[in-house]
Amino acid sequence: MIEMPQLPNPHAIAMMALTVVALVLFSKEQLKLEITALCLLGIIVLGFAIAPFQDVEATDFFAGLAHEALISVCALMVLGQGLVQTGALEPVGRLLSGLWGKAPVFSLLLTLIVGGVLSAFVNNTPIVVLLLPILISVCLRTNKSPSKVLMPMGFATLVGGMATTIGTSTNLLVVSIAQDLGLKEFGMFDFAVPALLSSGVAVLYLWLIAPRLLPDRSSQLTNHSPRLFEARLQIGEESHMVGKTFAEARTAAGPTMQVQRILRHDTIVMPLPDLVLAAGDRLRIRDTPQNLKQYEDALEGLLFTATTEQHNADAETQYQNTDAPVSTEHPLTAEDQTLVEVAVVQGSSLDQANLGEIHFIQQHQLVVLALHRAGKDIWQANQEIQQVVLRPGDVLLLQGAKNQVSELKSSTEFLVLDGSTILPKTAKAPIALAIIIIVVALAGSGVLPIAVAALTGTAAMLLTRCLSTGAAIRAVSPSVYFVVAASLALGMALQKTGATVYLTEVFLFATYGASPAIILSALMLLLAVLTNVVSNNAAAVIGTPIAVGIATHLQLPPEAFVLAVLFGANMSYATPMAYKTNLLVMSAGNYTFGDFVKVGLPLTLIMWVTLSYLLSMLYL
Repeated sequence: MIEMPQLPNPHAIAMMALTVVALVLFSKEQLKLEITALCLLGIIVLGFAIAPFQDVEATDFFAGLAHEALISVCALMVLGQGLVQTGALEPVGRLLSGLWGKAPVFSLLLTLIVGGVLSAFVNNTPIVVLLLPILISVCLRTNKSPSKVLMPMGFATLVGGMATTIGTSTNLLVVSIAQDLGLKEFGMFDFAVPALLSSGVAVLYLWLIAPRLLPDRSSQLTNHSPRLFEARLQIGEESHMVGKTFAEARTAAGPTMQVQRILRHDTIVMPLPDLVLAAGDRLRIRDTPQNLKQYEDALEGLLFTATTEQHNADAETQYQNTDAPVSTEHPLTAEDQTLVEVAVVQGSSLDQANLGEIHFIQQHQLVVLALHRAGKDIWQANQEIQQVVLRPGDVLLLQGAKNQVSELKSSTEFLVLDGSTILPKTAKAPIALAIIIIVVALAGSGVLPIAVAALTGTAAMLLTRCLSTGAAIRAVSPSVYFVVAASLALGMALQKTGATVYLTEVFLFATYGASPAIILSALMLLLAVLTNVVSNNAAAVIGTPIAVGIATHLQLPPEAFVLAVLFGANMSYATPMAYKTNLLVMSAGNYTFGDFVKVGLPLTLIMWVTLSYLLSMLYL
């Protein structure tokens, strides 16, 4: 029986305590990951500057900001954005869309396989962006619930990403840290066998069982968000607004009233603040029926129906002759107006911005009716919707003219969720696809290191104008960048202070007497739990040195335990916040937290049991 290890030095204790605090803060949704990570890095550097430790310089911890793994992660994010911006995967989408109409059951299986295979070589975000509108479209056309297929598709891309070193940022971090610790460098396909075998089991579960566990659920966003209707509000003879300025009318009606123009006799006048209102003035307003009624009461006016917008006074005069007071015989109408849902994806101009900053409403002539995050309305009544900072996974409900919506759909920057199977594609698509293939070939064959191949591919994307500089910069997620950099610094601090040695001894004490296979399985399960509540990259950086220490102590092949960390940290299935694409799928499919637990927890157990057996059989 081994004894419980003694507590390490104060620096190690401080770093372990900081690790616990960091993991808790990383799990807080209301805190920005990049801010938390940057503060964590600052605390580590400041701590070692104030209280030096033997053979450790405070500035050593800045090395993570330029670590080879971090450069690879950032370059691969840019390459993935190039596929999205150019529509390079459009042929794959067109093929899948055609098959869904002929054989839905087989097509779901093929979609899961294609999503998994593509995610082994490209970040899964562009894959999900490609497949989401296709699946929503075919479900709408066949009167099926999208909730039955969107989550299985999202999980299939996560499963497929485990197969290669470039499949996820977690893979890159684990193999890079293992190499830093003296292990032989992992090739791109060195762990493909256990990944593919376990993925086969997972795909069968996602194809045959997962859809049965998910409820039929339509889009809550559309049902609970009223449309905007255009109307004319006429100022009556008896209205107390006669002789008052337009600014005073805005104050009386409320700040939400947006008047597009005013018709006075046969002339259109602009609604300037100092304009004095007169009896008979007609204010053209677009809003919800409830708000229109509120404005009518506040201004003591009369609502008239409106027709399609025109841009000259004669047309407005014609409407004046044909408009009728709002009633059951003449209800409000929204002619040529359509509703559409748009999801915010990483790297788009909407990511980490608000609608006001990018002039979205003015540029696209669309009205934002609702804004949902993880299935919940985040637009507060006392807040301007243009001020809300958007995140990947947020979904906007927009209304506008059909031609404006068509223009939005033709852009490769926005993920439009509707019943159309039209996928955007640009002339640069073949170039972007060729660049990705060359990068994978060079890295996979070992001709170039992954970081060099990926960075070269990024430069090629920019030189060939597949991506603008701004789009490339936006593609690098600040949260991923700073969390990886801070996690690398934290991992270095744990190693240099001896904290990882202590944690390894504690783990071995807890699993004393167990077989190597059980110890490996327990390590993988620990990482699987951590990755669903904290950053998967942070969990991987902390777990990799411990895995190497366990293998060294047991005199077993370290590759098995390193892969246990890699696979465990990739099992981001049980919670929606475990991975960014989970949030995107959650919003599009109107899932609840419980839906992820119901489907993701069995998938986690299946992958854990399968991979525990495979790693033990292949490596121990």
